[in-house]
This record gives sequence, structure tokens and C-alpha cells, in this order.
Amino acid sequence: MNLLARYAECIFWMARYMERAENLARILDVHETFSRDTRGATNWFSIVQLNADEKDFFSRYDRPTAESVIHYYMFDAQNSNSLLSMLRIARENARALRPWISTEMWTQINVFHNKLLDMSAKDVASQNLSKVCTWIKEECQTHTGITEGTFYRDQGWYFYQMGKYIERADQTTRLLDIKYHTLLPSPVEVGSTLDVSQWTTVLRSTAGYHAFRRVYPRGMSPTTVAGFMLYNEGFPRSVVMCVRQIDGVLTRLRSRYELRGGAQAMERVDELLAALLSRPIEAVLRQGLHEYLDWTQLQLNLLTTEIAQAFFGMEAPVAVQSQSQ
Repeated sequence: MNLLARYAECIFWMARYMERAENLARILDVHETFSRDTRGATNWFSIVQLNADEKDFFSRYDRPTAESVIHYYMFDAQNSNSLLSMLRIARENARALRPWISTEMWTQINVFHNKLLDMSAKDVASQNLSKVCTWIKEECQTHTGITEGTFYRDQGWYFYQMGKYIERADQTTRLLDIKYHTLLPSPVEVGSTLDVSQWTTVLRSTAGYHAFRRVYPRGMSPTTVAGFMLYNEGFPRSVVMCVRQIDGVLTRLRSRYELRGGAQAMERVDELLAALLSRPIEAVLRQGLHEYLDWTQLQLNLLTTEIAQAFFGMEAPVAVQSQSQ
């Protein structure tokens, strides 16, 4: 049976929203840790900036306090980037996919959404936030495991993988930029205990600390951490590893299922991969990591548009995040 374009689109975006929900939980957890440093509550505004949500946020909230930012990204139904909105959209896509996905996949997403819906601001107060974020990450990982074990390996599987890896690459750049740009320390703090602690937290937020230590048993610097998160092909969340996976998925979709579209998307992936592999991390840091991450996100957004045009018969929906310049 050929996969209809609307089902392919639902699968692609279900994967993206589940991956995005996990990464937002990671970002909130990282910020809860960062908010304990000397800059205190001012850190919370960087989440709003990172997602380019300033206009929307200030239309409903006076100040970016811990309470307002947490509510905005946890429960605000008017915010399409809130966890509640993400889970709702993932659930709607899963409902549309009932003929294509397993009962276990549908049940887990449905129960996950309903549990989050039942939560209140008290449940995610600062002292409880880390625990709730851990629960969200575990639920997203449970979804990934159920999908791995039950999703039939047809065209739909490849669209799921493509959505997951595009989102993962994009979110890795955001997690990296959270430390390097919005929380860039003053010169006297570089290399300090606080600086190293924050880099450690960024690595832990991507579940990459122990993998990093296998490559770098001693020491830690912006160069080694940024290089690891961008380029290490053994790390499942590195940008290069994700782009390689996208390249393989597009190739198999076109060769195994003889899909005619996707040539422009493949060219985009080839160009992105070549650009990532051609510049050492030292050169990237000298020329500006934030700008490099912005460029990478732009390429991923353009890739999403090209995939939508090739396989879904439309422009990409406004679900693609854009980072503040």
C-alpha cells in the first residue's frame, strides 16, 4: 500500500513534536540549573529569546520570571511551542494515523498527553520542575522505544526517522547556543568552576556527558564540547550524525520506493553535510558560533520546506521554530 501524502506528513510531524517536547524539557531542566548561578532569574528570558517568542510572550506576560516562563512553555495553550501544545499536536497526528501505528504507540501518547493536561502550576513550581522534566523526557523516550519495537518498516518508518533527526539536529544547536550565546560568561569566568559546571550541564542535557568523557577523559573547554556536539559521529545527538541519518533516509525513500521527489532536499543535505565537515571547530569559534548555529538552523528549516514540497504537496507548516538573530 502506498503511503498517502497526508499520512506521511502526520508521521513526519508526530516524530518532530515528540522529539521537540523532549528537548524542551531538557532546555527547561538546564535553565532550572543555570538559574542558581550568580545571574539568577535573568537567565529565564534566554529561553524566550532562543525560540524567538518575545512578541508573543510579552503580549500575555509582564516579566520573564521563572514562574511566567515555566507556565508559558509548560501549559500555555495559546503558545504553539508549549509542551501542552506539542503533545496535543502529536496526539492529533497520532489519532489521524490510527490505521498506520500500533495500539501501543497510540495509547502511550494519549495517556502522556492526558497526564500533562491534568497538571497544574503547583506541580511544576521551581522546586518540582527538574522532577517533572525528567518524567517528560522518560515519557518521550518510552515513545521512541515503543516506536522502535512496533512501527512497521515501510515508507512511514522513513518519514518518522527523517522528522526525528531533523528536529534533533535543530534542537542540539539550540541547547549548545543556550550556553555559548545567551549565557556567555565574562572573561574572568571562562574556565572557572561555574563555567565548567555549565558546560557539564549542557552535556548532561543531551545525555552526552559520559559519551564525551569517553572521548575526553580529562578537561573540558568550549572547543571540545562544541566540537563534540556538532561533529562527533559516534554521538547520537551530534548535528553531523543526524544529518548523515537524514541523508540515508532520503536515499532509501527514493531508491527503495521509487519516489520521484526529494532531489532538491538531497542537494540541500549534501551541501549542509559538506559545510559541516569542512570547517574545524576552532575556525567556527573564531568566526562566531552563534552565527554558525543560526545558519545551520536556517538550512534545516529550508530542508523541511523542500521535503514538504516534494512529499506532502505543500509548503512546510508554521511549526518550524526560528531562532532569534
